[in-house]
Amino acid sequence: MSFESLKIGKHVIQKPIVQGGMGLGISWDKLAGTVSKEGGLGVISAVGTGYYENKVHAKKLVANRPLDALNFYSTEGFAAIIKNARKICGDKPLAANILYAINDYGRVVKDACEAGIDIIITGAGLPTNMPEFTEGYPDVALVPIVSSAKALKIICKRWKQRYNRLPDAVVLEGPKSGGHQGFTYEQCAMPENQLENLVRPVVEEAALWGDIPVIAAGGVWDKNDIEQMFALGARGVQMGTRFIGTHECDAHENFKNVLIKAKKEDIQLMASPVGYPAQGIRTNLTELVEKREGPAIKCISNCVSPCNRGEEAKEVGFCIADRLSDAYEGNLETGLFFSGTNGYKLQEIISVKELINKLMLGE
Repeated sequence: MSFESLKIGKHVIQKPIVQGGMGLGISWDKLAGTVSKEGGLGVISAVGTGYYENKVHAKKLVANRPLDALNFYSTEGFAAIIKNARKICGDKPLAANILYAINDYGRVVKDACEAGIDIIITGAGLPTNMPEFTEGYPDVALVPIVSSAKALKIICKRWKQRYNRLPDAVVLEGPKSGGHQGFTYEQCAMPENQLENLVRPVVEEAALWGDIPVIAAGGVWDKNDIEQMFALGARGVQMGTRFIGTHECDAHENFKNVLIKAKKEDIQLMASPVGYPAQGIRTNLTELVEKREGPAIKCISNCVSPCNRGEEAKEVGFCIADRLSDAYEGNLETGLFFSGTNGYKLQEIISVKELINKLMLGE
């Protein structure tokens, strides 16, 4: 089957493949810019932009880490990433992924709009007030991430009542995605929460609100998976982990190697300071954390509100901002390496162009 283009608001994505936003520093200018250039939708992660270009955009560092949300989510760093991605993709649609759970969410959304982003994707909580922060930018398309038809209904109802607008598309994420899940441990394993069983109900709910395109995410790996999602009514797919296996991915070579070496049983759910389980690769860090011997938790960056300034980090045994930034910098001892369930299938590093061709043509 051939795939039709995907329309999100005023923006047309020629190839209906959305590259998942991966922070910290995994999908920045090189990866997102190249995906958009090749006709997919490149997505810049807004997480940890104070680390970009060796932290030159963070105005204040403590222990060589950006201090507080203002520097961790650096306005200048974010703008520089978007500007450099634009040098690669020109005026093709470019998106940003901004987690709802972060401190300074509203400011970071405004930063993205001012820096010229076309589409904003938000998960990690129900972004019921997302349109509030994009006033004055009518062309910026808004795409919430949900894990159920019920969540989509709540968002549509609120947005319609408060802002007289609806999502331009919706990402439906199942429990095989990398990073944080929209489910509890128990819910992740339930048959009714598997992506293939969620798509139809969400497509039906989206249809009740007009023609909201549904983008399926979490465990989508190859052309067969894409065809299965389209047969269920999705109009696009979002893939994160698969794009780590590209030359253009902004991740450190050590991160790519950890993923290539990972076996199926190495990819597991783990507790996270955000309050929901996260999916990643068992490494030296996970073993230290289990023994309660992980690195000291200082909460320098104050990254996500559910963590309560490090209180939840102390409960689970690690600071997520520090450990993700260690992975970005290639630290194999203390880095936290997120991966979707299928990450073990990654065998080689190829170009973004080659990957998108494989996904579209099945070769």
